[in-house]
Amino acid sequence: MMRRAPLRAAIATALAIGMSAAAPAAADCGPAPGACTLAEGQYHLVLPQRPENAGIVVFLHGAGGSGAGVVKNAALVSAIVARGYAVLAPDAGTVEGRDLRGLWNFYPGWQGRDEAAFLGDAVADAATTHGLNRDRVLLAGFSAGGFMVSYLACAEPGRFAAYAPVAGGFWRPHPADCTGPVRLLHTHGWSDTTVPIEGRPLRNGQFVQGDIFAGLEIWRRANSCADMRPDRISATGTFWRRAWTDCATGSALELAVFAGGHRIPADWPDMAIDWFEKATAGAP
Repeated sequence: MMRRAPLRAAIATALAIGMSAAAPAAADCGPAPGACTLAEGQYHLVLPQRPENAGIVVFLHGAGGSGAGVVKNAALVSAIVARGYAVLAPDAGTVEGRDLRGLWNFYPGWQGRDEAAFLGDAVADAATTHGLNRDRVLLAGFSAGGFMVSYLACAEPGRFAAYAPVAGGFWRPHPADCTGPVRLLHTHGWSDTTVPIEGRPLRNGQFVQGDIFAGLEIWRRANSCADMRPDRISATGTFWRRAWTDCATGSALELAVFAGGHRIPADWPDMAIDWFEKATAGAP
C-alpha cells in the first residue's frame, strides 16, 4: 500500500475535535456496558425511550476523537434522543501511513478501512439488535467527521437517507462531480478559522482545505438544480439558511451558517432533525 508523509500537525490543527462534554454519559452499547464490537471496528449506541422503529443519527467524531467522546457530549446526545432518535457514534479506524489515531479514511488516495461498508454494517447491527429503522438514518459528523460525511455522500448518496456535515466539506482538488441526487444539509460557523468557509492551505500548500461554496456548486450539479442562487432564504434560531428546492426529485440541499467558530451550536440537533424529517417526508 502507498504510504505518505504523516499529517499530524496539519490534521490536528485543521480538524480539531471541538466537542466538549456538558456532562458525562455512559459510552454503552445500548443497554449493555462497553462498546458494540464488529470485525472492522466498534461503535457506541444511545437508545431513545422507545427504540422500536426509531430513526438513527450516526454522528462521526472529529480527528483524534472517539465514539465514546461523542456520547459524553450530553447536550448533543440528549437533544437527539429527546426527538426519538438513537445516537450511533462509531470509532474511526486507522489510515495507512498516518500517525494520528481517530482519523477517518476520507482523503483521496489514502489507504485504510472501507468506511462506507463499516458504517453500513454498524447501522445494520444496531437496527437488527434493537429494532431500529435502518432506512431512517441521518449521517452527520463534525470537522474531520464532517469531511467524511461529505465524501461518502458524494460517492454513495443512496447509502443513507440524508447527510449533515458540520464544519467539514471537501479538500482541494475538489471532486469533479458527485453522484446524485442527495439530501444534504451543510452547517458552518461564519467565523470558523480552523476550517474556514473559503478553505486554507496547510503544510506549505501540500494540503488545501476546499471552499464550501465551491462544494455547494458540486452538490447543485449532482441534484440538477435549476439555478445557482437559492430559492428559499430563511432564519431559524441562530441559523441563516439558504436552500435549493427546484432540483431533482428526491433531493434536498441546504446551507445553514451561524455567527460562531469551529463548534456545534446548541440548537443544531433540533434544526438538523427538523430538516431531515421534512427532506425525507414521503420517502420510501
